[in-house]
Amino acid sequence: MGKPIILFSKSNYEGQEILLVNFSHNSNLHGYLKKFDGIEWSKSLKSFYLPFSRPTTNALFQYLRKENYYIDYSSLTAKDSSNHNIGKDKKVHVGNQIAESVKHSIDLLKKWMEQKRYSENTIRTYEGMLLIFFRFHFPKTETEITEKDILKFNIDYILANRYSYTYQNQAINAIKLFYRQQGKMHLLPENLERPKKSKKLPAILSLEEIKSILENTTNLKHKTLLSLLYSCGLRIGEALKLKTKDIDCERKFMHVKSAKGSKDRYVPVSRQMIGLLNKYIISYKPKDYVFEGQNGGKYSAVSARQILQRSIRLSGIEKSITLHTLRHSHATHLLENGTDIRYIQELLGHNNPKTTMIYTHVSTASLDKIKNPFDDFEI
Repeated sequence: MGKPIILFSKSNYEGQEILLVNFSHNSNLHGYLKKFDGIEWSKSLKSFYLPFSRPTTNALFQYLRKENYYIDYSSLTAKDSSNHNIGKDKKVHVGNQIAESVKHSIDLLKKWMEQKRYSENTIRTYEGMLLIFFRFHFPKTETEITEKDILKFNIDYILANRYSYTYQNQAINAIKLFYRQQGKMHLLPENLERPKKSKKLPAILSLEEIKSILENTTNLKHKTLLSLLYSCGLRIGEALKLKTKDIDCERKFMHVKSAKGSKDRYVPVSRQMIGLLNKYIISYKPKDYVFEGQNGGKYSAVSARQILQRSIRLSGIEKSITLHTLRHSHATHLLENGTDIRYIQELLGHNNPKTTMIYTHVSTASLDKIKNPFDDFEI
């Protein structure tokens, strides 16, 4: 009997947001979980649970992966899904069982993806999607799946749960890659198309709002990180992977390595940013990565998000903002200052110019020059 799959989900219990940890009965796993700090067993819920937070969830995930347990955290990442309360109607869920041959095939795909240098996040996401897909169709194995089964999963699980465009697209990508590697592309239905993406424009911060956020970030390390994200338009993953040797203070350039799509690029660093980086490096003396945790190694993205949210609260800004908003704002401000869109594409590391063109829709530089006929009315 193989190891059970563990289901992570959020719920509200006795007025508190909790992380539920469910799995089919397994005494070894039961004993292993009891050793995790802060976790409790509830007889009424018939589940392990603990207070929900991203750091705690990540820590428990890593704790379980050390023993090679599979974790389904799809309900935590599906943007359109909402928390459910104990005792209320739940959405469509799948069981915990999966065929052993399927596990083996997924492991082979993971090894192939690692050799092809897929990002850790992509590998983890695809693994999770495939586990859900095959659990949905248990006891069928990968060789017994038909074209109708794939369509059924799309309709009766993804669409029935009203999961987001991103979630649906990732599931389709994972299934297609799996069967492409199996040499069974004929299984994929012709009408299994990617959903139409909603054309939402990114939130943009004004220069005054950027200044306010940085002024309310008093810690030198935190200020340097947020400043770098904005001034160089970096993704958070790129900033956290940046090493001290990647920054050329003399030439005022940084080498961003293995960015999205496994691409490298050179990014100019402003004189002001070089000064702040030098001040920070002299003070903190990082050994390898520019931003390191208390015990060495890369700084945590979770901690970076917490820094930004704290500074946003202190600034009194009510927009829905993420770390990526700093990158969006950098690109928009460059465009408004007259920078050619082709240079912005290169600076951001976009493959497709269409991705960069979104900033022409959020820039106010040209819109401000339009004369509104209402201005000629005398009211």
